[in-house]
Amino acid sequence: MKPVRLSFVDVVRLGLLGVSTRKLRATLSALGISIGIATMIVVTAIPASSQSALLEQLSALGTNMLRAEPVPQQQDQTIKLPESTLGSVSRVGPVTTAAMVANTHTVVRRSDRTDPADNSGLTVLASSTGLLDAINGKVQAGKYLDDSSSNLPTAVLGYVAASRLGINKLVPGQQAPLVYIGNTWFAVIGILDPMPLAPDVERAVMVGWGAAKSLLGFDGHPTVVYVKAREEAIADVRAVLPATIYPEVPGLVQVSRPSDALAAKQASQRTFSALFLGLAGVALLVGGVGVANTMFISVLERRREIGLRRALGATRRQIGGQFLTEAVVLSGLGGIAGTTLGVIASAGYATYQGWPSVIPPLAALGGLTGALVVGILAGIHPSIRAARLTPTQALAST
Repeated sequence: MKPVRLSFVDVVRLGLLGVSTRKLRATLSALGISIGIATMIVVTAIPASSQSALLEQLSALGTNMLRAEPVPQQQDQTIKLPESTLGSVSRVGPVTTAAMVANTHTVVRRSDRTDPADNSGLTVLASSTGLLDAINGKVQAGKYLDDSSSNLPTAVLGYVAASRLGINKLVPGQQAPLVYIGNTWFAVIGILDPMPLAPDVERAVMVGWGAAKSLLGFDGHPTVVYVKAREEAIADVRAVLPATIYPEVPGLVQVSRPSDALAAKQASQRTFSALFLGLAGVALLVGGVGVANTMFISVLERRREIGLRRALGATRRQIGGQFLTEAVVLSGLGGIAGTTLGVIASAGYATYQGWPSVIPPLAALGGLTGALVVGILAGIHPSIRAARLTPTQALAST
């Protein structure tokens, strides 16, 4: 007689039937792999969330910032950067932000009655309007120089400069405090937050580029250029900046190296990737061993069922497909439960810590896919062993 062919749906139903009739064992088996998958997601998602918060802090430290200035030489030999420097640098493809400052060599005082030689160790800098974006600076009070104020006698104080001048706050609606720069009174329109990346800006009073030229006798040549570029191209930008800024003698322009935070960021990413791969492998291996053990025991306990089905005409392929389906179902259920549990636990912990919740897609999708693959691998040998049993062997062993 020609054996009856079972469709794919029939084989899946048989596999589900084996799982549903042994609910406690199936639950315990799925629990093993779900714990493994959940652990994998937790130990990857939590470091990913922590890493995301860390990388935000590292990025704030200027991992993509460069500083270009003339090489210090004798006073009469130091080059002057061209007035067109900002435009030249801005045309470099990977550059996202550029700004410049220049020492006006003038003195700032709180009053015109104080000693003109006493500048409290502060510098007066002519500044382009995009300086804060280039150095990741923030305004503590008031506002920074813009196109409407850069030609007027207005000034912005660095954090240390404000403290030394005794101007610690700006009250909206009241007259702005005044500082005496050179021979001109300037109204203070802003105070900056601390900026550890730019200590020279913290100890400076910034005035507009146009105001410095018209009121302070500034010659228009920048002394420091700040550049932000795409992080992956920062080394290339650093290489071309000297020739871009001073093409006559590029060697007379020095460019600061990228922040050491960039190296720390890249090392953190490499360590994170290696950790993820190692933990994923261990978790899936443990889950696969649990499923394989369950399927082997299932084959031993169900020899009578195998013998009866073989005696009634079931083929080896049908017997093997049934047990392989059970292994995949067990792993799939464990993978779904583990992925759900891991995502919830990771998101909850990240929220509690105040971190951005980051669930690596490779961990979530890979965990479920890996569980199914492990289920197939773990079920192959038990299903082959069950399929090789003849009816007489299976019934004789019961």
